[in-house]
Amino acid sequence: MTAVHVPGTPLVDAGHLVSTSPATGAEAGRLPLATEADVRQAVDRARAAGEWWVGLGFSGRRARLLRWRALLAKRIEQLAELVHVEGGKPVADAIVEIVTAIEHIDWAARNAGRVLGPRRVRSRLILAEFSGHLEYQPYGVVGVIGPWNYPVFTPIGSAAYALAAGNAVVLKPSEYTPAAGQWLVDSFAEVVPEQPVFTAVHGLGDVGAALCRSGVGKLAFTGSTATARKVMAACAETLTPVLIEGGGKDAMIVDSDADLDAAAEACVWGGMTNAGQTCIGIERVYAVDPVFDAFVDKVVTRAGRLTVGPEGTDIGPITMPGQLDVIRRHIDAAIASGGRAVLGGPNAVQPPYVHPTVLVDVPEDSAAVREETFGPTLTISRVRDADEAVDRANALPYGLGGSVFGRRRAVAIARRLRSGMASVNSSLTFAGTSTLPFGGVGDSGFGRTHGEDGLREFGRAKAITKRRARSLLPSMTFERTPTDVARLIKVIKTMYDR
Repeated sequence: MTAVHVPGTPLVDAGHLVSTSPATGAEAGRLPLATEADVRQAVDRARAAGEWWVGLGFSGRRARLLRWRALLAKRIEQLAELVHVEGGKPVADAIVEIVTAIEHIDWAARNAGRVLGPRRVRSRLILAEFSGHLEYQPYGVVGVIGPWNYPVFTPIGSAAYALAAGNAVVLKPSEYTPAAGQWLVDSFAEVVPEQPVFTAVHGLGDVGAALCRSGVGKLAFTGSTATARKVMAACAETLTPVLIEGGGKDAMIVDSDADLDAAAEACVWGGMTNAGQTCIGIERVYAVDPVFDAFVDKVVTRAGRLTVGPEGTDIGPITMPGQLDVIRRHIDAAIASGGRAVLGGPNAVQPPYVHPTVLVDVPEDSAAVREETFGPTLTISRVRDADEAVDRANALPYGLGGSVFGRRRAVAIARRLRSGMASVNSSLTFAGTSTLPFGGVGDSGFGRTHGEDGLREFGRAKAITKRRARSLLPSMTFERTPTDVARLIKVIKTMYDR
């Protein structure tokens, strides 16, 4: 009996990975399936290409990256349509994603030389006879394992910064969105045709594992926390350094002096854009008692206006068919444990779509509160005050992003969130701010993309000292005398013993 192919799930056919639309089942792309040998060959070719790429210097790489940025801007509608067909994301959301990616390419290209280039570092008195020098040297080849939910923005958040730092990049796109990944690689090759500086390998989890073991200088992974652990274990075999962005269960806190209309608008956007399939999406909300009822009403009103469907809607299909079961389980468990659906509910899951769902009175030990749902659902909980909200928000092992709405105490509350990022009186905005680092803590991973920290993530710090005079306080030599040691002790006591 022949198995029926479920739209949206990857299909292997005659040595190819076939990508299909989760909404219609139409074929979106057909890419050659890589073997372990293919992955190693791709990395070897990238290593040689990387030597040419780093030789261009910061200015040469900047010029080429800016040409790539311009090409993406010119073809933004074409790429957005591909992202829409392959992953189901509404075209408008895809355009916002691509715009943000373009901004990151531009910033990385323009700032890599300033952040990573050689510079003098001040010496201290004890070694004043030496000058200090610091630079960041590329790893050679960076492997990038990208996700399906943001198939342009997230891989570029690693790839563009790694390229600007002087590395070649081998991308393993998600098996759910390989065509979008290949589109990025092909467009880059148009502006950098000389060498395979940015290439892709396609396949399922075994191809990702092969990339971990292929000899790349560093690997950047975005995906679930469970898969992140497997990636780290594979990379540990060769002590390959990793950058990990795992899952999230981000919280929003609504304080008593918040602008409730703005908070509700940002909550619905942060929780339900891309059908809730956002690692930094708002999944939990803690609203203080005086504003709880009014806030819930405003969220329900706004979320209730969202449209769902394949074309021209606010919310598209769930990209991974298996995620529908997770979303359904979380909604059912929340209601079974005493929660109430004030919008949507169990009937909201209508494959391949999930309609907006807002749950209240859900116990904190419910799966809907503790586990990543990745659907257009929100739990909103009543809390006594902001202190209780922070305690609940920080109670989970995740720590990616978060949001706080309020006036007097909002920034102070944001600082207390155990997260790598937070937005005050907005949601998700840190992702589009190219000057700020992006990443989490705890089960949400470690390391940073974006901003200056993101550039440094893809370069090894190289420290160099250079003698510029004879040593007045010789210590690091067997030629030192007892008098030298006594003088050194006296100087140290004079400087620090007070």
